Order: sequence, then structure tokens, then C-alpha cells
Amino acid sequence: MVDRHQLAPGLEVSRVITGLWQVADQERGGSTLDPAVAAAAMRPYVEAGFTTFDMADHYGSAEVIVGAYDNRPPAEALTKWVPEPGAIDRETVRAAVQRALDRLRCDRVELLQFHSWNYWDPSYLDGLQYLRELCDEGLIRHLGMTNTDAAHMRMLLHSGVPVVTNQVCFSLLDQRPKQALTQLCADHDLSLLGYGTLAGGFLTDRWLDEPEPEALETWSQMKYKRFVDAAGGWDGLQTVLRAARAVADRHEVTIANVACRYILEQPGVAAIIIGARLGYSEHIAATARLFEFALSESDHAELEAAIATLDPIPGDSGDEYRRAPFLTATGDLSHHVKGFPPAYAVQPRSAGGQQVLSGTVWEDLAGFSRAVRRGNRVWISGTTATHGDRVIGGADLASQTHFIIDKIEGALQSVGGRLQDVVRTRVYLRNGEDWEPISRAHGARFRAIQPANTLVQAPPIGDEYLVEIDAEALLTEE
Repeated sequence: MVDRHQLAPGLEVSRVITGLWQVADQERGGSTLDPAVAAAAMRPYVEAGFTTFDMADHYGSAEVIVGAYDNRPPAEALTKWVPEPGAIDRETVRAAVQRALDRLRCDRVELLQFHSWNYWDPSYLDGLQYLRELCDEGLIRHLGMTNTDAAHMRMLLHSGVPVVTNQVCFSLLDQRPKQALTQLCADHDLSLLGYGTLAGGFLTDRWLDEPEPEALETWSQMKYKRFVDAAGGWDGLQTVLRAARAVADRHEVTIANVACRYILEQPGVAAIIIGARLGYSEHIAATARLFEFALSESDHAELEAAIATLDPIPGDSGDEYRRAPFLTATGDLSHHVKGFPPAYAVQPRSAGGQQVLSGTVWEDLAGFSRAVRRGNRVWISGTTATHGDRVIGGADLASQTHFIIDKIEGALQSVGGRLQDVVRTRVYLRNGEDWEPISRAHGARFRAIQPANTLVQAPPIGDEYLVEIDAEALLTEE
């Protein structure tokens, strides 16, 4: 029997969720699947206990297909909204949610998962605020995130954003969620939904002791072959496959079963997502075997010894969509977004150069700019965790610090710079004893840059602000 998990009040899901991203692959030639035929292909999954389906606004006609399913037996539909980078207003958010409701033929989205392409533009926080309003209206039951790193997931939680899930890549090849996300789940009411668990099919018996492929058949293979290469190449993959095969032999199951079971048994993981090509191939019986065995301590140790031989996937969860190396099908973001508009308004200065305005009330009140550029130099004003009339990060020191550095990065991006161009930071603490979490957050963002830095106790104005940072940068030609 397929295990189930209560993600949040009123929302129970199967612990293996059927992912419909391959609908986009199936339709990449330009024609769409017949919704009635594809919806009928959902029924065997539901009848076997795999009642939950994951999709997104950009997964071809996936939402339309699920909307065509007659809900006998009942199924749960989880979807995502992935907006283009840039400003987000209420009307855009409402239109996106209404489009999902119309496609799914329902009155409420059970779980709406949100993806932000970058953190330097705080527009994504506006999007979440407007989604929260639609939760209050009853159009959305619960909010989730996708591809969000631990620092920003923590920031959202401490800012009072009611997110209940984070969908991230998690596999024998990709252990990034173990860095901090699983602990965050333990500390908060948060669940992980793991995808990429079979690495586009590379973590299966199909590739054990096989030569490295010269041509790749699907976009999933193109994407996850980059993960294989980043983790140590084909030889590294074979080391993991052999360990998984040894464990699988003891349980009389497949490598795919072992790869999935290992992630299901990780702390914080509510469910994993396994892709399906509706109407073309089914692995229902094989997947159901996941719930007929459990891994022993020695099984975990054997798999983890093989994992230890790999190179860690760079960065934190979701970084494959935000910075090089881009572990995407094309190796960049060209098939995802058209570009990134400036995070903040930029205008010429009467005295020469450019000024950046973030729109806070303080800039007009006190007569200053968020940043000023003159030549290749940029000066960034003392920055607090303010966005509009809100304090981001609540009273969490690390979260306020990360949002401040996001704003600094956004100011630099707006005038053609990068965080790597920062040559000096000054950090002002409200309380001197708070230095460690703030310094650790600064270190997490600047460790590879190492600008000159001064740390002083000098309380910012406003009791809610626990830290303030200013910065200077020298822009360089790439």
C-alpha cells in the first residue's frame, strides 16, 4: 500500500507524487496531447494509490490534462507558478492563479508553489504577499516554494510567509538539502518535496556498467547529465550505481527503488516526485515496491560511502538556476528567461553618474540614494532589512543580514555590477553580542570575495532593525 503524508491541514498526499514535467517534453514538437486520453492515463496511477500529481504553468498542457480528469477516484493536484523576472503586481498574480484554476477546473488550488529566479530583486516578496492575499480569499489552500535555498527559506519563514513546502532536487548524486534544509524542516513546520531523485533515469539499472552516452534523448537526460559531470563524471556515477545495486540485491529490488527509498528516508522529506510519460510508459508496479522494504543502517552506510567519493554539487539547493555552473538542459537560462531587468530604478545624477532608488520612504525623507555610481565606483548607502513598509526576516539576525546583502546585490545589478565587485563592507550591530550569526551570514555570501570589512556596534535607527550594512564596489570588465 502506498504511504501517505499530511503536508498541511486539509492536504494529504501520496509519498510518491507523479510529476508531469515530461508533458512538456512530449509536446515539444508543437502538438499537444489529447487531454481526455492523457487524463484517462492518470487513472491507473490513482487506483494504485499514487493519487497526487505535480505540475506547473509551463509544463505544456499538464494543468489542462489534470483538469480533464473526472476525479474518480479522487486525486490531488499540486501546481506551480513561475513568473518572468521583474516587477510583480496584484493583477498579474490574480491572473496567474485564475489561469491555473480555469485549467484545473477547480475553485481552489490545493498547493501553489512559487519559484523566484533571483533573490536580488525583492519583487518576488511582493508576489508572495499577493499570493498570501489570495490564500485569505480562499483561492489557494497552501503556499509552497521551489528551488529555494536554506537561507532564503529561513528568511521567508521568519518573515511570516506561510509556506509549508519546498520542492528541491535531492538524490544520491545531489545531497545539497542536507547542508541546512533538513535541519530547517526539523526547526519549523516545513516539508521537502524531492525531485530529480532518479537523475533523469541515470540512477537506474539501465546505466549500470554501460558506456557514457554520446547522445542524449530527452531534456531531462541533458539536464541530469550535467549533474553527473559535476558530481565526478561517469566513473563517479558507476561507483554509486554499483553500491546501489549491492543494496538492491539484498532486498530483491531495483537500483531505482533503492535510490528513491534512500531519499524518502531522509529527515524532512514528505514525498518524492517521479516523472511519468502519460499514455506512453508506466512503472506503477515497480514504484509500488518502494513501500515493501526499508533500508537498514548498513544499507545507508554503504550508499553514503559511495556518495562520499563524489564531488559535491556546487552551492545550495536551487543554485543551478541562479549561478554558474547552470545545471540546466542547455547549460544556461536561455530556454527559461529572456533576461533580468534592473532590480531598482536607475536615473542620471545632476552631478554626473547614476543613482539607484529602491523606493523606500527614507530615501525621499532624508535625501539619499540607495546607491551612486561614478565611473567604475559604486557607493551603497547603509542598508537595513526594509522592503516597502515591511521588515524582512523578522527578528532573525541571519535572515535580516541575508536580505540586506540581497538589496546590496540588487543595487549593484541595477548599474551593471555584481556582488563579486564589492571591495568594502561596514556592518553596524544593534547589540554587540549578536556578532556571530550576522558574521556567519556575511561570510556565507562574501567568503569567496573577501572584501575589506569593519564590524562595529552602532545601533541602527528603529528598534526592529538589528543590523545595517553599507558597501563600496569597483566594477570590473568581464
